[in-house]
Formats: sequence, structure tokens, C-alpha cells
Amino acid sequence: MVPATSTRTEAAREPVREEATDVVGLGRRRAAAFVAPALVLIVVFLVFPALWTLYLGVTDYRLTGLAATHPHFTGVRNYTDVLADGRFHNSLWLTLEFVGGSAVLGQTVLGFSVAWVMRERPAAVRRTVEALVLLAWILPGSVVAFLWLALLDRDGGTLNAMLGTPGTAWLLDHPMACIVVFNVWRGTAFSMMLYTAALGNVPPSHLETAKLAGASTWQTLRDAVLPKIRGHALTSLLLVSLWTFNDFTPFLITAGGPENRSEVMSAYVYRTALGEGRLGFGAAISLVMLLVNLLIAFAYLRALRRRRA
Repeated sequence: MVPATSTRTEAAREPVREEATDVVGLGRRRAAAFVAPALVLIVVFLVFPALWTLYLGVTDYRLTGLAATHPHFTGVRNYTDVLADGRFHNSLWLTLEFVGGSAVLGQTVLGFSVAWVMRERPAAVRRTVEALVLLAWILPGSVVAFLWLALLDRDGGTLNAMLGTPGTAWLLDHPMACIVVFNVWRGTAFSMMLYTAALGNVPPSHLETAKLAGASTWQTLRDAVLPKIRGHALTSLLLVSLWTFNDFTPFLITAGGPENRSEVMSAYVYRTALGEGRLGFGAAISLVMLLVNLLIAFAYLRALRRRRA
């Protein structure tokens, strides 16, 4: 037989369990209520556009004509056409030049140089320089594009006035160089901030030891600094490379011209999808861009894992 005391104890515990269950359920409902708006935004602005792009990529959807109202399923034809398109090959090569010149060489080197030079400067000087560098990064793309158009204008441009070279058409004669320099000028701030934080992880004793040993600046960087910040450098390269690969701001300056000599991938997609109205083909290019981004990210992450190992 079950003792009466035990039965009464179990009966007393039942309301407590029910109350605890109600509290847990209420907490879950409140958590779901807080998360729901974020999930709705993710679905509306990320998931749905991604699925819609995948759908467009396998159709002949266009902005005008019969294909705008009755698109036909084309399978992988858009993707095979993209890979066989000489304009795509040219755009991909220009984009790799743009990323290599502005992100890998320009922003990384200049961002680290500014962080290294400013680390021992007075606080007022360091903050002033950092504010000026950050100003180029936080200004809207349309604003900085207008400023650079005014700077590089052939007739009344500021650069020609400073150099005494009136009539030089920088955007027509050197379009890729112009957008590379522009992107270095604008994007150095991010690399500078990352490297400023990374240099804080270098023990001061290592720098003092290198200084007492008579090491040059390059020897100090190679032996004392770079081994400590290599992981930060790879992270910076990954982020800057991906952002530069997908950057649309160069289109605001050169519009991909002249003669497609500055048509990076973002400009190529825009001109194909919206300029020519070929939304299906443009969606296929976007997916190929995504695959290239994944390859770049995989290469960096593999190098990062190898460094940690």
C-alpha cells in the first residue's frame, strides 16, 4: 500500500508543477513574440528575394514584352549562356583586378600603415586622423561619387586644376585606376580600425625587445608584429575582399564605361538586368557571383584554419 503521507505530498506538488509549466510556456511565448519581427524581416528581405532570384535564374523573365507577363522555364540555359559570355569573362577579370588592387593591396596596406604610424602619436593627432579617415567611409555612396566626379572632371575638375593639366579626361582614359584609387580612399577606414585593434594584441615587451636588439622597422613587423596579427589580417582581407567584390559605388562614377573598361560584376548585373531588361539572365549572373564569393571565402577560411593549426 502507498502511504497516505506520500499521496498527499504528490498531490501538493502537482499545482507547483503546473505553475512552473505555465511560467515556462509564458516565457517561450514572450521570446517568440520578441523574435517574430526579426524573423519576418529576414523572410521578407532575405529569404524571399533569394528564392525569387533562384526562380528568375531559370526563366526568360524580362521587364518588358511577353516574357514579362508569361515567362518560360529555361532550366540551366541562362547559366550556360553566362559562362560562355565574353562580356562576363571581361567583367569577372576587371572585378578581380578591382579587388586585388583596391582591397588586397590598397586598403590592407594603407589601413595597416595608418594604424601602425598612429599607434604612438598624441591622442589629439590620432583622433583627428582617424576622424578624417572615417569620414570618407561613413559618407553616403552617392555623395562621395559626386565629390569624385567633381574632382576628376575634365573641364573644371579639382585634380586638373591642382596638377595644371586642363582637359585631361581621367575617367575616360584611366577608368579602372580611378575606381581603384577611389575605393582605396573610401575603404581604408575599415582596415585601419581592424588593424588598430589587432596591434593592441601585440605585447609591448616584444616591440621593446626588437628595438633594443636594433631591429629595423621591417624586421620588427616581420618577427614581432605579423605573427601576432596574422589571424586579424586574414579576417580583414576576407571581409574587405567580399565587400569590394560586390561594391556598386564604382557604377556611380563610371557607369561601367567607357566601352565596358570599368564594368565590374555589380555594374554588369545592373546594366544587364535593369538596363537591358533581362531579369532572368541578370539573376543567373547574380548566382554565379555568389558562387565566386563562396570560393573566395573558402580560400580565406582554409588559410585561417591552416594558420590556427
